[in-house]
Amino acid sequence: MTDDIKTTAEAIEAEALPRLYEVHSDPDAETVAVPEDIAKQPVKQKSAAEWAYERLILYIQNFEKQLDNEHEVAMGFVGGEAGVLRIEGMGFFDPDIVTFYGTDSSGIKTQLVQHVSQLNVMLRALPKQKDTDEAPSRIGFRLAEGLKKDSA
Repeated sequence: MTDDIKTTAEAIEAEALPRLYEVHSDPDAETVAVPEDIAKQPVKQKSAAEWAYERLILYIQNFEKQLDNEHEVAMGFVGGEAGVLRIEGMGFFDPDIVTFYGTDSSGIKTQLVQHVSQLNVMLRALPKQKDTDEAPSRIGFRLAEGLKKDSA
């Protein structure tokens, strides 16, 4: 507990702004930081879908920072037999739908549409596709750039 005294305005603002707290066993592990572009709009002004979308982007981007050049991010479906989706795109539909675009392990085009109340995502590192010598795709960084454009 701290002895900080806050004005009513400071307390209301602190309540409305996004907070993030993480602890890792590795003291050098990178943690997710809430960028100014996301933090400047109070959470209460965002739909559940937009807020889930923004946070997923941060987690995907942070996960990708930990990957080598031989791996790309994918999403494992939690609670089902659907398998793994190589994430190639992501979006939201206000007020409460998040969608993922990509290909499954067989290379079949796949889209997952999910209500935010059912959102369970497991990020996985998959070997990059063998048919290319290009650098691995880093969708998290492309998605984060979209957030910056939207807030401008």
